[in-house]
Amino acid sequence: MSVDIKTSMPGTPPRVIKDINGQELKELTKAGLQWLKTNQQTVNALNVFPVPDGDTGTNMVLTMQSAWDEISELSEKTAGKMSHAIAHGALMGARGNSGVILSQIWRGFSRALDGAATINHKNIGQVFAEARDTAYKGVVRPVEGTILTVIKDIARAAISSQGTTNNLYEILESIIAAADLSVKNTPDLLPVLKEAGVVDAGGKGLFYILEGMLRYWQGLPLDVAITAIQPLSAMNLENTLEAIEPGQDFEVVLDFHPDNNLNFEDFYASLEGMGTSIQIGEGDGMYRVHIHVPDDKLYEPIIYARSLGTVTKVAIENLVAQMSEIENQRTTRLQLTNVEPGQIAVVAVAPGPGIARVFASLGVAGLVEGGQTMNPSTQELLNAFENLPTDKIIILPNNKNIILAARSAAELTVKKVEVIPTRTVPQGLAAMLRLMPDGEFDDVVAEMTRAIDEVETGEITVATRNVEIDGVQVNEGQIIVLHNGKLVASEEDLTEACLRLLEIARAEDYELITLFYGNNLSMHNVSPIVDTLREKYPEQEFEVQEGGQPHYYFIIGIE
Repeated sequence: MSVDIKTSMPGTPPRVIKDINGQELKELTKAGLQWLKTNQQTVNALNVFPVPDGDTGTNMVLTMQSAWDEISELSEKTAGKMSHAIAHGALMGARGNSGVILSQIWRGFSRALDGAATINHKNIGQVFAEARDTAYKGVVRPVEGTILTVIKDIARAAISSQGTTNNLYEILESIIAAADLSVKNTPDLLPVLKEAGVVDAGGKGLFYILEGMLRYWQGLPLDVAITAIQPLSAMNLENTLEAIEPGQDFEVVLDFHPDNNLNFEDFYASLEGMGTSIQIGEGDGMYRVHIHVPDDKLYEPIIYARSLGTVTKVAIENLVAQMSEIENQRTTRLQLTNVEPGQIAVVAVAPGPGIARVFASLGVAGLVEGGQTMNPSTQELLNAFENLPTDKIIILPNNKNIILAARSAAELTVKKVEVIPTRTVPQGLAAMLRLMPDGEFDDVVAEMTRAIDEVETGEITVATRNVEIDGVQVNEGQIIVLHNGKLVASEEDLTEACLRLLEIARAEDYELITLFYGNNLSMHNVSPIVDTLREKYPEQEFEVQEGGQPHYYFIIGIE
């Protein structure tokens, strides 16, 4: 990197940057990841629907983490070769729609730098233009008001700026200003964002990546968010077991009311001396703290909170024991179907162990754990079928946010792979019932695709925040009803929510209703609900299965 520092003041960041080589691009990538990770929960909270699947920030972090893992040990000095490594890592680790689009942005970025030694003012416009074009081409039906619009506005700013200055620092400042404005404008382009009162999460994540790069050049910290307190409803504590680091022995979650105004900076700094994975939420004067601590500091957060006010609730979990249990569950093998060369093999994504067992019983040859808040990566999907002894593969994503990653996996293999765009578990199960392993591949794909339109899907969960969408007023904590992915009702009672779903879906016109209950229910809770449904719909057949899915009380298929 060629740098001219205009001032000799100690600590002043460089203001003139002429070019970026491979090693500097590596450091910028690391900085983008760090700043995105710091603001991960802020991005997660930008969820249109008030359902517990705000995982855009998590998906983008994991995608960037995979990119960083690919280059962390590379000593490559050319920007072109470094960018290709970044793009490959991002592609293999891409999760969810936001992660896949981000990987495509890196892919276009690297294409424009093919053979280039550095990034400079002469090529930076083309770099972002190719990133824009590749991202748009990767989406079947591009939607404005999303991350795609943001990368388009970024490219426009890069092209414009490169004609006025040779200073990459100034160009990056212009790019970030354009990204910030573009994100703020997303609700004007996508009405559902305006209705929900949020900006596009993917675009905001891309903004944080670029802002992190600028903060690196400015010498600013990358590990403390500007606004680290979030609403209680935005706290996503379900994903905190994704990566338990050494020394994280216990998880502590506590609620307290401070006696005086809380000095947040001092409060956060004190918690950093006790543990990691810190999240802080606030609502109605109450603060909720989440932190992972080593054994010898188990009670320090509680004692500290008591010194500041009144502690009202404490929950402590043994992380080591939880991770051991999770690992045991993951290693418990299901009996999957053995396929012969030339036969059709199906790989399905399942959000819970009970649902996985049903897919296994219907003949899948590969299973991938995943669903809301835990979208599998491109690499995980590829691994599920790459070693199967056949070249005819069908993937059932069973979630709208996994379809793009599945298509990316299909492009990375020499096998003949088709992705049937199942957006829900009931659609995936309906498709499986049409599988003919020895049939003509294209005919089977067509038949399984037709099946997904013959089933209605219902989902029952809890609202994570207050909002009004499509005329449905929802309050945080209410039970909400989704019909084929659309928010249709909110209720105070779980039984009433199920009845409302069946009414909206016109269940009387169908024959079979299958209920998969989640890991937050037991058969003891479910039986009286199903009895009520049977009384209301005596002509319909009801089946009840343990789904084991997180977050959702019920996933319901009506066919």
